[in-house]
Amino acid sequence: MSKHYLPYKETGYFSKLICDYLDEDEAVKGFYSNFPSLENFKDQLERKHFSQENRSVLVSALKAQYKNTEVDEAVNSALNSLSEKNTFTVTTGHQLNLFTGPLYFLYKIISTIKLAETLKEAYPKSNFVPVYWMATEDHDFDEINYFRIHGKKIQWNREDVLDNNKGAVGAFDTFGLEAILELICAEFGTTQIAKDLCTLFEDAYINQDNLANATRFLANSLFGKYGLVIVDGNDKDLKRVFTPFIEQELVDQIAYKYVTAQAEELENKGYPVQVNAREINLFYLLPNSRERILEKEGQFYINNTDLVFTKDAIITELKEHPERFSPNVIMRPLYQEVILPNLAYIGGGGEIAYWLELKSFFDKVNVTFPVLMLRNSALLITQKQHQKLNKLDLSLEEIFLKQNDLINRKIRKISNIDVDFSQQKEHLIRQFEDLYKIASETDASFLGAVKAQEVKQLKGLDNLEKRLLTAQKKKLGDHIQRFTSIQNELFPSQNLQERVMNFSEFYLEHGDKLIPALFEALDPLDNRFTVIIL
Repeated sequence: MSKHYLPYKETGYFSKLICDYLDEDEAVKGFYSNFPSLENFKDQLERKHFSQENRSVLVSALKAQYKNTEVDEAVNSALNSLSEKNTFTVTTGHQLNLFTGPLYFLYKIISTIKLAETLKEAYPKSNFVPVYWMATEDHDFDEINYFRIHGKKIQWNREDVLDNNKGAVGAFDTFGLEAILELICAEFGTTQIAKDLCTLFEDAYINQDNLANATRFLANSLFGKYGLVIVDGNDKDLKRVFTPFIEQELVDQIAYKYVTAQAEELENKGYPVQVNAREINLFYLLPNSRERILEKEGQFYINNTDLVFTKDAIITELKEHPERFSPNVIMRPLYQEVILPNLAYIGGGGEIAYWLELKSFFDKVNVTFPVLMLRNSALLITQKQHQKLNKLDLSLEEIFLKQNDLINRKIRKISNIDVDFSQQKEHLIRQFEDLYKIASETDASFLGAVKAQEVKQLKGLDNLEKRLLTAQKKKLGDHIQRFTSIQNELFPSQNLQERVMNFSEFYLEHGDKLIPALFEALDPLDNRFTVIIL
């Protein structure tokens, strides 16, 4: 195995906001607290305060969540250590995607586990627990009900779920997944590794009663030995800890004011807004239903239902049934930071973008803002694919180019004639500089005519260059096919591999060596894209 690195901005797949954040650009500095460096965690440790009472609730709730899960000693040790005042968490979150969904699920969790290990080495007097927060309360079933392998989409369809109308996905039973098991086992093949993957899917999705438990079983099977703790936020006791902030959101609607203002600041600096806050950033959660809470003239309405509460009634409902109040994308980060002794959140570019809208809101409600860390991103290349790249004289930097740019660059490079008219254009521009001088010294009214002729002739050269390039593409069609073929293998659907492919495709080839290899290759504190030659 070998590793290679590229700056994120050179991949072409990450937003200006994320690249500027990683570069510590002055334009972004006001939107976060501590930048993710090992040294800055010293200050983060000093800032984070977490009561012993909340620790007790957290440990009790987590042990209850794990009661039917067989866990490794590393998980038991982590759960017990959360009772100690010198134990902190580092957290990532993800939806309950079928069989982990896209490959980056692994990168998220590995980044989180490795960060905890690195922090322990740097700050040995404290303990650090890696946490995976399951998004059990999401209701976007269409986003999680499939994964891709060998270019095929394996999808779990349910006729009883229309327009994501069945509420929190964590509570979904696993009905219908027997057919998926049969389908993927045929796709995986007959090797021992394939059989092991089928057994893993069966144990997780057929032998567990709902999607939350299935996902916990799967993540625990893959990462339990590393001490990963899995949190289900859809928990009455944990939400009871959060009730003062829920009540504040219902009554004062602070999030809307502060998040909207911070998002506007980002927008004024040229960055697009990732999410928009609502007046109330909470859902009302019942079996088979998760609907927005709306307020109008002192009455609280549950969207798409006949339920209506007065202010006093909804506060009573909150105190009696905190489990019925579900945070949206704006409030979920706050919920996480209130119920965990957390130092850092590890997420993808889109997640970091919306976290960057939240700091002023956190400051207002007096909750410590975590360190924001971009999860590791990687491209996995097999030895065979690497040999192809070398044979085609394709560099790692070149394969990240947009396909048309890659083709144009390589055609110019391998063509036996010069398809680049840059010199001719420069020569033409110099000639017209002389014509401008002559026109200005004779009759200035001719300047417009000279300019029009310059534009016409430069455009003519552009057209000739494009026609020549097109002709060379036809002539060198075999070369183009080989370039595009290997790029399409590595960037399926012209997207990052990690956003499309499932871990199983690589596990089938590398088995239980895959995850240790990823642990060896990825470093959460290295703010560069990783290319791994397996």
